[in-house]
Amino acid sequence: MKTKLNQILIDVIDQLKAEGVIPNEQSVRVQVDATKDKAHGDFATNLAMMLSKAAAMPPRDLAVKIIELLPQDSVITKVELAGPGFINFFVADQAKFSVVNSVLEQAERFGQAAVGQGRSVLVEFVSANPTGPLHVGHGRGAAYGASLSNLLAFAGFDVTREYYVNDAGRQMDILATSVWLRYLEICGENFDFPSNGYKGDYIYAVSRQLFDQHGDRLRKPAFEVFAGVCADEGQEQGDKEQHIDDLITRAKALLGAQDYELVFGLVLKDILTDIEEDLAEFGVTFDNWFSERSLMHSGVVDAALEKLQQSGQVYENNGALWFRSTDYGDEKDRVVVRENGLKTYFASDIAYHFNKLERGYETLIDIWGADHHGYIPRVKAAMQAMDTSPDALEVQLVQFAILYRGGERAQMSTRSGQFVTLRELRDEVGSDAARFFYVARKSEQHMDFDLDLAKSKSNENPVYYIQYAHARICNVLNQLEPKGYQLDLAQGLANLNLLTESHETDLASKLAQFPELISRAALAREPHQVAYYLKDLAHGLHSYYNSQQFIVEDDALRNARLALICAVQQVLKNGLAIIGVSAPENM
Repeated sequence: MKTKLNQILIDVIDQLKAEGVIPNEQSVRVQVDATKDKAHGDFATNLAMMLSKAAAMPPRDLAVKIIELLPQDSVITKVELAGPGFINFFVADQAKFSVVNSVLEQAERFGQAAVGQGRSVLVEFVSANPTGPLHVGHGRGAAYGASLSNLLAFAGFDVTREYYVNDAGRQMDILATSVWLRYLEICGENFDFPSNGYKGDYIYAVSRQLFDQHGDRLRKPAFEVFAGVCADEGQEQGDKEQHIDDLITRAKALLGAQDYELVFGLVLKDILTDIEEDLAEFGVTFDNWFSERSLMHSGVVDAALEKLQQSGQVYENNGALWFRSTDYGDEKDRVVVRENGLKTYFASDIAYHFNKLERGYETLIDIWGADHHGYIPRVKAAMQAMDTSPDALEVQLVQFAILYRGGERAQMSTRSGQFVTLRELRDEVGSDAARFFYVARKSEQHMDFDLDLAKSKSNENPVYYIQYAHARICNVLNQLEPKGYQLDLAQGLANLNLLTESHETDLASKLAQFPELISRAALAREPHQVAYYLKDLAHGLHSYYNSQQFIVEDDALRNARLALICAVQQVLKNGLAIIGVSAPENM
C-alpha cells in the first residue's frame, strides 16, 4: 500500500510541474510513513511542507491543491489535511489484507528489498586477536556483525563477511612464548612465570599438545632461557613489559626460526580453530579469514607505505617513520615503522583497507569495539592520503556487553585467564537468547546482560515471547487434524473479507510494514529494529490468540483466520532468521 501511495504522489508531482505550480527541475523525494495513531489515518505524507518553498505558497494551501489532484481510488476511503500541512490517508480495511497473499506467495522471500541494488559490501567483524577463546564481550560484536550482514543481504546488498586475523605482532609473540614457557614447566623446568604472560587454562592445553607431539625436543634449561632477561614486575628494577619482550627474544634465539615458527603455528591453528568452531555454533560464519601476516609476506604493507612516502605523507623522526595524520584532522601524527624496524598495527591496518578497496568492494563496514573510536580518523586519513575514498569506510562501534550473574559483574581479562567465554554463555542461556539479547539494543549503547531474564520462560523474556508466538501458531495448526479439519489456504485467501476484528486489521497492518522496516533498518545499519518489530508482531499475535478462537466451525472464517496467522508465522520466521534466532515449532 505504501508503494501505491508513493506512486500516486509521484504522479501528482508531475501534474504540479505541468501546471507550473513547482519548477520542472525541482527534485523531490516522496516520503510516506505509517501513522502511529490510527485516528490520523493509516499513512501520512509531509509532501506539501517539503514543496512549499518551491511552490511559493503556504504548506496548507499546497496540501489542499495536492488533495484536489489525487485520483479516486476505492482503496483510499478518506484523505485528510492535518496540522501545518500533513496529508493523512485512510485505507479500506480489506485492502490491508492483500499483504497476506503476498506473504504466503513469497514465503521466505517476503520482506526482501532492492534498496541495496546489488552494491558490494565487505563487513569485517569480530576480528578478535587469536590469543585465547572468545569472551562474552566479543559475542556482541559477533551477533551484531552477523545480523547486520544478514539484514544487508536481505535488503539487496552483495555482502561478504570477513574476519581479520591479527596473527602478527607482539601479542602473538607473547602468546607463543607463554605456551613455550608452560611447555618447559611440563618438561620439568622451574621458574616464575612472567606476570605479563598469558595464563589461561587454554595455554596449558596447547602446551600439552606441544609436549605430546614433540616430547622434550624443544626443552631448554630455565637458567639459559632467563639469562640476561630484565627483572619482572615486583622485583628490584623490574619492568614487566621489558621482561616479556626479553623472553620473546630469548625464545626466538634458543629455538631458532624453524622451531619458533612451529610453536607459533601450533598456537595459532589451535586457537583459530577453537574460535571458528565457537562462532559456527553461535550461528556466525565467514566467507573469508584474512591473515595479517599475509599482508606482510605479500609485500602489501611495504607497497602501501611506499605509496605514502612517495606522496610525502610519511617522514622520519628519531629513527621511526611517521604518518602525517594531523594533516587530515587527527590529534597527532602516528608511527608506522618503529625505530627497531618493526611495523606497527596501524601500518597493517593502512595496507588492509587499501587491499579491501583493491578487491573491488564499494562499501567497507568495520565493526569495532567502542574503545577504538579514536582510531577512525587516522584510518580514514590514511585512505585519503592514498587517493582512495575515505567515505567508502563506515565504522560501526559496539559497546561491550557487561555480564551479571547473581547480581555481580563478571571479570573478562584474556591475559589473566579470568573471563567468561562465549561458549560458557551459550551453554548457560542458549545461542538463541544470547543472539537476541546482544542484538536487541543499538550497538553503540551500553548493555547489561541479565542472565536471569535470558533464561526465564516468561513474557518478560523477549526472545521467549517471540518464539512462543511462532510455536503457538504451529500448535494451532497441529490441532486441525485431531479436530477433523484441514488447512485450506486457498479458501482462506478468498475469504479475507470476513476478517473484521481490530486485532486482525492491526496484524495485517503490521505485516505490511515488514518490507519497509527491512529497507530502513539496512540503510541505518540497525538490526535491533528487526528485534523491536518482532516483539510488536508477537504482541499482536498473542493479543489475537487471547481474544478470538481460530478453529471455528465456519470453514470460510476458520481458514481466513488461519491464513492470517500463517502469514504471521512466516514473517516471524523471516525476521528471526535475520538476527540468527531459531523459530521453534513447540516450546
